[in-house]
Amino acid sequence: MFRAMPRPRSTGAGRLSVDDWIQNGYAIVAEAGLAALKVDRLCDRLGVTKGSFYWHFDDMRAYRAALVAEWGRMRDEDRRRLDEMADLPPRERLSQMMSELVSTRHWTMERAMREWARSDDAVAAGVRAADRALVAGVRRALLDGGFDEEDADLRANAIFAAGVGFIHLSGPTPSARQAARRERFLDLMLRR
Repeated sequence: MFRAMPRPRSTGAGRLSVDDWIQNGYAIVAEAGLAALKVDRLCDRLGVTKGSFYWHFDDMRAYRAALVAEWGRMRDEDRRRLDEMADLPPRERLSQMMSELVSTRHWTMERAMREWARSDDAVAAGVRAADRALVAGVRRALLDGGFDEEDADLRANAIFAAGVGFIHLSGPTPSARQAARRERFLDLMLRR
């Protein structure tokens, strides 16, 4: 069972921010699936009336579009951070990439978007594009670490697949034990 996200803080004067709504939407999808994402459930979770929802969003379609847009924004930010890591030694780069993938920031959103992608072709296309970019970044680190093309490709896909698995095995707050296991896995993948 997943732990619910804590109630959001208001942005002042008792008002919720758009981000409060977005983060709680991801949490509902991650915990209970896309079918559970309803205005009533969101309002109950946040302790507010439907009027608050409609203050921020025209309807559920606009709300879902905001969820997808925020995920895309985060993925763009992730790509920029990946580019900034290019000068790090390959082992350190891969470790940071894995840690970010299972961070509290990503855990709920990644689970939610992967769940959503099962029933929405546009979201699935976005997830696949983000996945390809991440695999390419892992592959580049492995090539920089001296692996040949074939080994880098095989290992990049294995590391990526394990990373997605780590998301599902971890909770919303990463533990030191999980981090140690990820590092041990990375050591195994970097052996020649």
